[in-house]
Amino acid sequence: MSGTTTSGSERTAGVPRHGGGGANRWTVLVVLCVSLLFVALDTTILYVAVPSVTEDLRPGPVELLWIVDIYPLIAASLLILFGTLGDRVGRRRILLLGYGLFGAASAAAALAPNPQTLMIARALLGIGGAMIMPATLSILRQVFPDRRERAVAIGVWSAVAAVGAAVGPVLGGFLVENFWWGSVFLINIPMMAVMALIGRWLLPESRGERNGPWDTVGAVVAALGVLGVVLGVKRIGSGESLLGPTTLGSILVGVLLLIVFVRRQRRREHPLIDVRLFARPAFGTSVGCIVLAMLALVGLQLIAVQYLQLVLGLSPLETGLRMLPLVFAAMAAGLTGSKVLQAVGPRVMVSLGFVLTAAAVLCLTAMDETDRPWLLVLGFVLLGFGFQSTLFGAYESMLSEAPADQAGGAAAIGETSYQLGAGIGVALLGSVMNAAYAPGLAHVDGVPDRAAASAAHSLGEAYKVASSLGGTAKSVLRDAAQGSFVHGLHVTLVTSAVLLLVGAVIALRLPRRAADAGDRTDSEGTHCGSEPARANTGQ
Repeated sequence: MSGTTTSGSERTAGVPRHGGGGANRWTVLVVLCVSLLFVALDTTILYVAVPSVTEDLRPGPVELLWIVDIYPLIAASLLILFGTLGDRVGRRRILLLGYGLFGAASAAAALAPNPQTLMIARALLGIGGAMIMPATLSILRQVFPDRRERAVAIGVWSAVAAVGAAVGPVLGGFLVENFWWGSVFLINIPMMAVMALIGRWLLPESRGERNGPWDTVGAVVAALGVLGVVLGVKRIGSGESLLGPTTLGSILVGVLLLIVFVRRQRRREHPLIDVRLFARPAFGTSVGCIVLAMLALVGLQLIAVQYLQLVLGLSPLETGLRMLPLVFAAMAAGLTGSKVLQAVGPRVMVSLGFVLTAAAVLCLTAMDETDRPWLLVLGFVLLGFGFQSTLFGAYESMLSEAPADQAGGAAAIGETSYQLGAGIGVALLGSVMNAAYAPGLAHVDGVPDRAAASAAHSLGEAYKVASSLGGTAKSVLRDAAQGSFVHGLHVTLVTSAVLLLVGAVIALRLPRRAADAGDRTDSEGTHCGSEPARANTGQ
């Protein structure tokens, strides 16, 4: 299937027909972005509530791990299923169902009386999130057929995604400090209700070609394959053995299922996803850049949060506020991304974004046990602008290269790449951090070897061990653990910078100009095919 043609039989919705014509597409963008914001918030908002959840519900270590991880696991594994289903049955329909499920699951999570109920509610939140995330991007693809306007819309959309994930700890810290842990879920309920009402009235319905049956077996195989890979890398990131059944075993099973999925799609006359898209330099390279960017940054973000809280001693709310420069810089990059893309093209934009992010990461290697607010502000501003520029250019190139009738599948691939890169990043950079941190505590003068060995597990564990010691051993162990953590942070930062520079080289395969890829997709698509494009506003 050509990336430069759009089937005439595709049912698209350029803009809603009522209340303002073409101008309403920007109102649609607002609705889509608000929807995405709350889904992105739930990715990180629970982190600061974990101590309160532990104190109230008393989950075991395994239960607590699943309470935190099951949302991104389920969401990542079902993105392809719901993205391609939206192409078939209607993207707005899937989005509205996602609103309802997300709101109901949020109520169940907020009022959960035990860990098991909270786990089930978080799993349902993941299903709702998987319905919402690809639908917002695929509807955006339909509402903005002009590539220049679509670039602006994707810039706003991607900035909101970054803001949601970064603001999560800030909002979560505020809610937990002033209310109770369930409030981090309750805020979703009124917003999802409002979005469902507005979306039913305002959002256009669109779908791709419906020739042939939907590949139910393929969708399930893809979901299980992604679940296996993401589960394995998350278990490695949590410290489990690389050769365990839930780590390497899960990854191998997941990879095998994904190979089966790809082979199945190649043989089918009407595949869920046209895997030949990956042979296109713009599409395959964009997906790789999304994975690399997330791989290098997400694990680093979690380590930075630990640095701010455990080394500098900031509260969760103060930690979130310290990271706001990153949020504002990401917003600025998203809002200016369209003009930058048109001026320099995808190749330069994504490559320079990687280089700028790497420079920011290396700048942060000057951090130590002393609080340097201006250094953090500078590093986070460069980090936010460079990272968001990279994601913007990659997402825009990927979505513009894909045929419009496969917008849901393309959006799902992009979101799956995002989640997969995040999972691998936590595992890889977490392992680098642990490998660099532990040797510094192999032997600490004046501290029993057994206590030092326990402290080598993590900085938080080191503080607990130190509190049980008396005399000078307490301060000696705390100082040694902080020094080892800062050393590990520096090693992790350098590793992240290397990955980012590799991404800059890979991005050189992207088109030189924005018009080189996908620019003819919609202009030709409006003139080809035997049936004119139709809009269904659902009225």
